[in-house]
Formats: sequence, structure tokens, C-alpha cells
Amino acid sequence: MRVTLCVKGTEHRLELDPRVTLLDALREHLGSTGTKKGCDRGQCGACTVLVEGRRIYSCLALAASHDGAEVTTIEGLARDGLHPMQAAFVEHDGFQCGYCTPGQIVSAVALLDEMRAGAASTVTRDVRKIDPAPLTPEEIRERMSGNLCRCGAYSNIVAAIGSVAAQSGKNPAP
Repeated sequence: MRVTLCVKGTEHRLELDPRVTLLDALREHLGSTGTKKGCDRGQCGACTVLVEGRRIYSCLALAASHDGAEVTTIEGLARDGLHPMQAAFVEHDGFQCGYCTPGQIVSAVALLDEMRAGAASTVTRDVRKIDPAPLTPEEIRERMSGNLCRCGAYSNIVAAIGSVAAQSGKNPAP
């Protein structure tokens, strides 16, 4: 079937089997290998991408179900240099082996957008007062819980996300 995906500002028209996942379309058909295939079961978050600004596990999504969508991968975050979140991960050593890092970074970018939009999480203390919600380390950990790091760089990941939030001035970490 014909599927059109907009990746890194470029529209790609693909002929795909209807069973092809978005992850496989990105990696195998578009050469966008920054998005990683970890578990292929939606359990690790290594394949996290943004579709129309919302984070999803691309291993669980059929490419055909996102026909015409804008897809942002780790490669699409950087414009004229590193994205601030990418730079923060480098600065704070938010990775060890690096395999989960693309999914972690894409998820972290979405986390800050969700916070700015007033989305609550299960640890939000008062859902009536989430404009803007305080971005505590506990809140970051909860919102990033769908992204696993087998190396255990979690404290550095939290620090990196907190630093970007503080730099933006819109949702400073305590």
C-alpha cells in the first residue's frame, strides 16, 4: 500500500506491506537508523519518536496508520547544531552505551512539551495547579518511566532534563 511520511521536513512516498511498523519503515525504508529497535514489544522505549508532536513507540505503530503524518526522529531534532536536549545529555553524561539515548532524548523533548501544555502525571501533586506543573525529579522519573536504560544512567538523564527545563525558564527544576 502507499504510505506518505514526512520525516525531517521531507515528504517520503513509500510502497509498504500493510504490516510494516513505523520503526521498520523509518529504519529499513528511509535509512533513519537513529531510532533503535530494542525489544520490538513496546517495553523499552528505544524506538520512541514524535508523531504530530506526540511521543509513541514506533515498534507498536503500523506505518500505514500514520499516513501523511509528520514524524520526528532523533535526527530531526537537531537544527543548526544539537538540540538543547541532545547537548544536555552530552553535558550531563546522560548515557553510557548510548543504545537507549535516542529514545530517551525524544521522550524528554516530549515530556517538556507535555508539561508546558499542563498534562498531569500519576505523581502530579495537585492536578488543579499544573500551569505550569513543578518539574521535580520525581515528576521527571515518572514521565520517563516508559524509557529503560540498561546501563542505569537515570540520575544523569534526570539532571539533563532538569537543566533544559531550567534553561527554558518555563518550567524550572527545583
